[in-house]
Amino acid sequence: MSTSERYVRAWEGFWAENTGEPGEPFWDADPSLTAAPHTALLAAHADRTLPVVDLGCGNGTQTRYLAGHFRRAVGVDLSPSAVAHARRADREAVAEFEQLDLTDLVGVRRLGDRLGEANVYLRAVLHQSDPADRAPVAASVALLLGRRGRGFVVEPTAAAKAVIQQAAERPGGPSDKLRQVRKHQLRPAEVAPGELRELLRGAGLEILEQGGTDLAMSERHPDGTRVALPAQWFVVAAAAEGRPGG
Repeated sequence: MSTSERYVRAWEGFWAENTGEPGEPFWDADPSLTAAPHTALLAAHADRTLPVVDLGCGNGTQTRYLAGHFRRAVGVDLSPSAVAHARRADREAVAEFEQLDLTDLVGVRRLGDRLGEANVYLRAVLHQSDPADRAPVAASVALLLGRRGRGFVVEPTAAAKAVIQQAAERPGGPSDKLRQVRKHQLRPAEVAPGELRELLRGAGLEILEQGGTDLAMSERHPDGTRVALPAQWFVVAAAAEGRPGG
């Protein structure tokens, strides 16, 4: 089975077995905890009259929030079932959704040609990508930004594995949300320290701002506290001519 086929089987299998309701997936926290603070960081650098593209949009929870803060919002996902969930949940038709493989740079370029320069939101996609596919995903960000767009990239750090392990080993075993993740082999993968910076630089991107954060999940620990994964975030733009990124 090729890498692309494995991705499709895993993600389509997951979304086909889920209703797509907000909060159902392990990572699908309310936008007030995710897209809202991330948008505030991005907006300090971005032209919000440009469209925003939510890469790996899933059921569109975050895309619908972004649509209220940018002129146009487009969510893309590898899974046709995820796209169907997103369209169905968007009752007021505030956003647009379509199927797209982020490693298909020809398809990404076609989307960029249709939209023009755009802002990009990429939340916890790179760590789910096989190492060989991380550079193409980073390149897809650069292709969509053009010269005027700005991107927000946030990914769990290596420390997130311990948090997930803690959630999985609670009394009674993993929750239904984590069982679904494991069933479909949506395995979180470690992104080595410094790897994200190098991926972004290698894609021709300049890091305008960066920091650490806790990436909120929809899952809770037995004591009621929210599961939150240690993460790092970057605001990026196309690197200026003759100047290295970051």
